[in-house]
Amino acid sequence: MKTTKLVVGILMIVVAFFISIQSVMAGMSEAYINSNGHAGVAGLIVALLYLASGIVYIATRGKNGFGPDIASMVMLLVAWILGLVNAGIYKDLIIWSWIAFIIGIVFFAWNKLEDSKK
Repeated sequence: MKTTKLVVGILMIVVAFFISIQSVMAGMSEAYINSNGHAGVAGLIVALLYLASGIVYIATRGKNGFGPDIASMVMLLVAWILGLVNAGIYKDLIIWSWIAFIIGIVFFAWNKLEDSKK
């Protein structure tokens, strides 16, 4: 599980970079067409939550307990809700939101399953 958390944490940080670039572009296009959407700002917040969760996974990959997994799960569930509600013209945000949901739930369930085996 240590290696998996390291790899997923690094991938989440890289994905956060791509989400932030897409969010800036979505925000600029929203401003250009004078829409009242919030997809650009929501995407930046989702990117920050991805970044924070990736850092938590990397920093706590060797620790036992549910604290880091609960914190990451909460951040990723917030990213999931925020992305789904505010996608607007930025339809990729829906995909990033569902990926956040899957990662948060899977790591928590995996840690819970390993704890129950002990």
